[in-house]
Amino acid sequence: MSDKQIKVTMVRSKNGRLASHKACAAGLGLRKMHQSVMVIDTPENRGMINKINYMLKVEEV
Repeated sequence: MSDKQIKVTMVRSKNGRLASHKACAAGLGLRKMHQSVMVIDTPENRGMINKINYMLKVEEV
């Protein structure tokens, strides 16, 4: 697809969240608060980001 990247930062805690939401955070490579990761802009990653968008800050790079 494309080589576009997205910077994703976790701004809310995983504590007390649904197991599927924790799994999405882990799938994106996020382990702790205020950690940022660069992920490739794919439909799979976009789906995980959309599912837990209330926990994330997303920046197009």
